[in-house]
Amino acid sequence: MKQLLLAATAVTLLASMNAATASSHREAPMIAGMPRLDASDFFLFRSYETGRSNYVTMIADYVPLQDPGGGPNFYDMEHNGFYDINLDLDGTGRPTYTIRFRFYPVNRNITLPVGGKNVAIALINSGPIAIGNDASQNVGEIYTISLLTYSNGVATETMLKDTSGQSMFQKPVDRIGDKSVPNYAAYAATFTHDVVIPGCGTGRVFVGQRKDPFVVNLGETFDLVNYVHPIGEQYNAAALDDLAGKNVTSIVTEVPSSCVTRPGDPVVGAWTTSSLGTTINGHTTYQQVSRLANPLVNELVIGLKDKDKFNMSLPANDAQFATYVTNPTVPALIQALYPSLKAPTKFPRDDLVAVFLTGITGVTAPAHLVNPAEEMRLNTRVPITAYGSQNRLGVIGGDNAGYPNGRRPGDDVVDITLRVAMGRLYSLGLYGTPADAPSGRVDLTDGAYTDDTHYLTAFPYVKPPLSDSHQPAHE
Repeated sequence: MKQLLLAATAVTLLASMNAATASSHREAPMIAGMPRLDASDFFLFRSYETGRSNYVTMIADYVPLQDPGGGPNFYDMEHNGFYDINLDLDGTGRPTYTIRFRFYPVNRNITLPVGGKNVAIALINSGPIAIGNDASQNVGEIYTISLLTYSNGVATETMLKDTSGQSMFQKPVDRIGDKSVPNYAAYAATFTHDVVIPGCGTGRVFVGQRKDPFVVNLGETFDLVNYVHPIGEQYNAAALDDLAGKNVTSIVTEVPSSCVTRPGDPVVGAWTTSSLGTTINGHTTYQQVSRLANPLVNELVIGLKDKDKFNMSLPANDAQFATYVTNPTVPALIQALYPSLKAPTKFPRDDLVAVFLTGITGVTAPAHLVNPAEEMRLNTRVPITAYGSQNRLGVIGGDNAGYPNGRRPGDDVVDITLRVAMGRLYSLGLYGTPADAPSGRVDLTDGAYTDDTHYLTAFPYVKPPLSDSHQPAHE
């Protein structure tokens, strides 16, 4: 039974916690060598599942570029660190609350009798793993969730529990294949947990392997924007989405909207971070190593020399990176590579400052802004656009419920970012005039298509992971 796996590791978990007391796809040099802590995506949106409109969903994806056939070990999380979802409710660029996830290994050391000796097996499982019966699962992971509440710079940490009072949660095994885990989608669905948030209500959490939801033409993007059809609606997703065959590990959290906003201000800022522990003389310190809010910022906006520094920084201190936003290099590069596409001429780029640092007036700008900070911002008063009717271009496509008002799985953030970088907001009369953006109305695209219909209609929204192995027709 699944609960037996949790109960069998309670002593190990407590020991690990006591010892601990004595985070885009390879976007920076340092994090490229730490895939377990590499944040690849962050989503923030009003839940569009039927009956859940009063909730906000946050998805933090880690361990990018997972090959479905990545056995025998597949893809664990970092056990000597933690993963955070940070929420800024007062415009300071500092977290008001942090939801923290810590992961711990489980090893049953399953053995098989061989020639009169019991010998440890070499695989994750010794037989099929079924819903409610994981007796053949050799290794796995459990995790805790805590809520950090900040007051005058001091954090108070509270362990969160499910509705039965359990403070340990189990992560489903990665998708080994259909013989090992028949009907994986149904199996994984049993690992959605209802979590009690003190003083706020009940939310939901799912942590597990998923199909990577990001859609991007990686190969051509980083080959000097070598798009075959950079202009117009030219799509061939199967050929151009370099993540079409990849999985990722998703931390999906849904909380009541009232938990993440304050009276008089419906806008919340959020970002995800991960941190790695280093123990010296029995004392463990943690260093933030990954940070992600808006997509593609560290990849395409921050200069190479500052990428690691950005990953270790706090949004409240983003003034040090402001020049990368006010005077961006990507539009100049696009113009150099495609001379017919003219970069915007109005500086500083107040439009990009609004998108990334302050919020867009009337959409995502908070009521009170203390520090310009690179955060994903969501206005929880903007009506939800129903599944099947969402515009993949979000705000610039006339759908104010989409990116950069938060980010839904079906928002085509690559096309949006390309068009905004070249001045789409100027061309719409926001923060400038059409004359400030000669190519502001050009429909740039990486050629890889996505929309809301590529994802699930309900929590956890991102699809089950891919597999390289399927149940054989004959045993």
